[in-house]
Amino acid sequence: MNKIALSAVVLIWATLSSQAQNLSPDELARRATERRAVDAVIWGMPAVNYDLMLQEMLTKTPGKVNQVIYWGRPLDSKNQTLTPNPDTLYFMTFLNTKDVGPIVIDVPPAGEDGSLNANIVNIWQEPLEDAGRLGVDKGAGVKLLVLPPGYADKVPNGYVVLRPNTHGSYALMRSNLTSHGDADIAKSIAYGKRVKIYPLSQTSNPPATVFTDVKDVLFDSTIRYDESFFEGLNRIVQSEPWLHRDRVMIDQLKSIGIEKDKPFAPNAPTRQALAAGIREAQMCSRQNTTPACLHSSRARTGRTQRSRTSSRRRRLTLRSRMHFRSTPVP
Repeated sequence: MNKIALSAVVLIWATLSSQAQNLSPDELARRATERRAVDAVIWGMPAVNYDLMLQEMLTKTPGKVNQVIYWGRPLDSKNQTLTPNPDTLYFMTFLNTKDVGPIVIDVPPAGEDGSLNANIVNIWQEPLEDAGRLGVDKGAGVKLLVLPPGYADKVPNGYVVLRPNTHGSYALMRSNLTSHGDADIAKSIAYGKRVKIYPLSQTSNPPATVFTDVKDVLFDSTIRYDESFFEGLNRIVQSEPWLHRDRVMIDQLKSIGIEKDKPFAPNAPTRQALAAGIREAQMCSRQNTTPACLHSSRARTGRTQRSRTSSRRRRLTLRSRMHFRSTPVP
């Protein structure tokens, strides 16, 4: 570190220390909560976006986990998901292995009757595999097997194994569309409905996959910059195992009222601090200063991390930036 940079760091810390000496214990606690809320928003953005989509399905449609919802016409303004494409038909399945164990996604081969491109991700929207014409099977058809966290049993032959390390995951499948004509739309729907979703335990006699058309539903997964963000984040914490890489967030989230196996019930001062924190996180993202916000958050709460914080910060920024930039400023 050169002398100029070192002098700047010393000056910043001296200024922060001087300011902190003039703050009451309550004010220091409020500022710490705000900083930790900023971290939580940036860290949790991809998972909260996943939860928003899941809640839209569960609360607005007849669709259920381990079934398939689809849009039976090219997308319009009723679909408020991230970067939708109006020139394909979307099929989406939210999977959860917690109660049923490993789950099969059976993608049909491409042919004259149609083709698709599918992306399978975990709740953090980290890629697990692609399927279809541009996927692992190159259009030949494939059986993907999504395993629960820590699954150690022998896997049967004939499957491409996916290990999301989370109970939840989802697949976004785009059934290719030749035109917007009624006949081509019907053909694309029929092909998409050849996808099968079922537990591995029922592979000898798979149940029929349930498909629900949601084309007339206002399906809005736009990030809400309010307390509902933290409610969604709490649902993730309660329902999913901690990943080793994210364990640094356990105490941070606990300090803002989010703790596994405990209700999320922030008091009035915490609610105010959370509201201020999420507004700051949004402003940081809009001004393209997300890394600086994370650094400022660490400095202003007086917390230091080892080198792992830098790599974690980079991962958080990359995972979250696309979600921040695709949501409107209220």
